[in-house]
Amino acid sequence: MFKSFFPSPKLFFTSAAAWSLFCVLLWFFFAKDWGQFLGLENHLADAPTIAGVDIFWSKPFLWFYIFFAAISAIFAAVWWKISPHKWFAWSVLGSTLIVFTTYFQVQVSVAINAWYGPFYDLIQKALGKPNSVTLSEFFGHLATFAWLAFVAVFVAVVTRFIVVHYIFRWRTAMNEYFIGHWQKLRTIEGASQRVQDDTMRFARSSEDIGVDLIESIMTLIAFLPILHSLEPAVKEVPVIGSIPYPLVTISLVWAIFGTGFVALCAAKLPGLNFKNQRVEAAYRKELVFGEENASRAEPITLAELFGNVRRNYFTMYLHQIYFNLGRVSFLQANSIMPYIILAPTIVAGAITLGTMERILNAFGQVRSSFNFLINSWYPIVELISIHKRLKNFEAAVDGNQETIVAADEAYGAPVT
Repeated sequence: MFKSFFPSPKLFFTSAAAWSLFCVLLWFFFAKDWGQFLGLENHLADAPTIAGVDIFWSKPFLWFYIFFAAISAIFAAVWWKISPHKWFAWSVLGSTLIVFTTYFQVQVSVAINAWYGPFYDLIQKALGKPNSVTLSEFFGHLATFAWLAFVAVFVAVVTRFIVVHYIFRWRTAMNEYFIGHWQKLRTIEGASQRVQDDTMRFARSSEDIGVDLIESIMTLIAFLPILHSLEPAVKEVPVIGSIPYPLVTISLVWAIFGTGFVALCAAKLPGLNFKNQRVEAAYRKELVFGEENASRAEPITLAELFGNVRRNYFTMYLHQIYFNLGRVSFLQANSIMPYIILAPTIVAGAITLGTMERILNAFGQVRSSFNFLINSWYPIVELISIHKRLKNFEAAVDGNQETIVAADEAYGAPVT
């Protein structure tokens, strides 16, 4: 699944994570100030506030683009030297491009969050004092949002186009790898399905989950500082009272709690989903044999195989009850949590409408980045089960029958 597309996958992903963490820390603590040597402002906070699309070609942003290109070039050059790979252009450079376009999408969300403040303050002013705001002012703010929305749509479409091509190249690499070892794999139960269907579903699930995961991490990095900058407006929170960093602390604690709670509710689902694919494959295989051989696919045999399918589905439905109960309950509580936190501040009239909307948006962005596992749990479960099937399949390339049997028995699946 991975070595067909990425150079030395374990080392590659470990080094990518370590390099990314290093570069993030380097940027926030040192590198953001280095732009002054190129005549670019050294910090976004030192530059005039820009409430529209102009921010994306402002000096601080131009310096970040240069910094990102440099660290990406270093990482790619090192890996090209260490481990040249047939799919290097897509796996390494393509991944870098997807990370950048995803980052840009998050920055558009940050710009929209900044737009909320003056726009909702303008609405508060207009409602509080009739005719204090002109139509040109009002439509001017809407025009600013329209440009930001246009950029968001354009970048989203470009990112999607790149990602679907990236994922199909990954599927192509997996297909070439398995077909190259077909003589070892052809006798395994469901071999054709794994090469054709599982690789397709693995690529599709990776597309759905991978980009969302990257976006969630970048959203967290981008919006935590924004949430922190808005904290002076919040003096206390219900029950707890006054605490340091109230917005950041409560949003993180609440999101971590919700993620752990829902993950606990879904603990049984990956194994059941994996077993579901196995019993479905066994039933389908007998039907295929019955098309070519009259002695196969007897009613009794089919009834037994379908009985396995039925039992597994009903067990899965049972476990989905408390999973859905926990997941939906937490998501509903999410919608009112920021209002609960802001209740004393709102009642005291210590906050403007614009600041409140910025806090609500930033809180929602931080919360949603942590809620990635909650919102994506079903595709994650499917991806885990597909990964187990393909990993089990890969073991046959090295003739590791013990791994195949152990993987099947671990999930109660029939061993063939």
